[in-house]
Amino acid sequence: MTGSRNGSRSGSLAGAERGSDADVVVIGAGAGGLNAALVLARARRRVVVVDAGAPRNAPSAHLQGFLSRDGMAPSALLETGRAEVAGYDAEFIQGKVDDVEREDGGGVPRFAVRLAGGVVLTARRVVVATGLRDELPDIPGVRERWGKDLLHCPYCHGYEVRDQPLGVLGTHPGAVRHALLLRQWSDDVVLFRHGLDLADDELAALAAREVPVVEGTVKRLVVEDDRLRGVELVEDGGVARATVFVVPRMVPRDGLLTALGCERGEDGWIATDRSGRTSVPGVWAVGNVVDPRALVVSSAGMGSAAAFALNHGLVDEDVELALRGAARAGV
Repeated sequence: MTGSRNGSRSGSLAGAERGSDADVVVIGAGAGGLNAALVLARARRRVVVVDAGAPRNAPSAHLQGFLSRDGMAPSALLETGRAEVAGYDAEFIQGKVDDVEREDGGGVPRFAVRLAGGVVLTARRVVVATGLRDELPDIPGVRERWGKDLLHCPYCHGYEVRDQPLGVLGTHPGAVRHALLLRQWSDDVVLFRHGLDLADDELAALAAREVPVVEGTVKRLVVEDDRLRGVELVEDGGVARATVFVVPRMVPRDGLLTALGCERGEDGWIATDRSGRTSVPGVWAVGNVVDPRALVVSSAGMGSAAAFALNHGLVDEDVELALRGAARAGV
């Protein structure tokens, strides 16, 4: 980056390679990271966004439940967001962050952000928006149909598959709740037990909501002409289904946060306050890296809240540094 705090910047990688200071490095350019960068850039902060280019929702054809963006392709949302952020002179670097180190810069936090390939960025604050990864069950067809007709989120896709014959794979303890939830979008929902232990109250709830339990082990998803046709069982035959839901194991991409020493909450995820502040001064985290339930719209809101609070902290720091400078000058 070049120029003064409020001056123009080239937006080129070359500036970052020289190690110039940023006010904020945002790691991850999903909805949370981009919205944080947007608010901060509009506040005339020097912002660098680093992104590896592998968004979680890339397999999905559309996103839902985002006011004014309902039905938009996820890739289109991110492309539009990047253009908006870049319009305020934020820089973008495509790459992977290997490490973040916190340093003591005269009593105020400073960070060294190391990218794969050797580039080192320095920043006053860091926002981590690296998301999570979905671990899917090892069943033939699951990974291939993921984001098409093998889905996870009822709120994201339930309306689009309403009134269809739906199935839920019993590969996760949350599968029962998923089946009961999906029942409001379709009268034809079945739960494939697949060895899942079911308590008496769960069986009673499923029966009361007319959700049959299909016994047996799932062998594979049956796909013909690039469409899901049903679920085949190991024991015998199969069940025709148009769409199947699964509850993946959600694993946060929080290695950078744990390496910095950010504390975890009782749920095992990195703990933050309502604005995204972690236990490590100067480090903020937003989106799915700290909240598996965050949808695109809520992740964007988390990014905005973090940027507001973070910038207030930078203002306080600017005042403190100015007072120190005035004291040294004898003003």
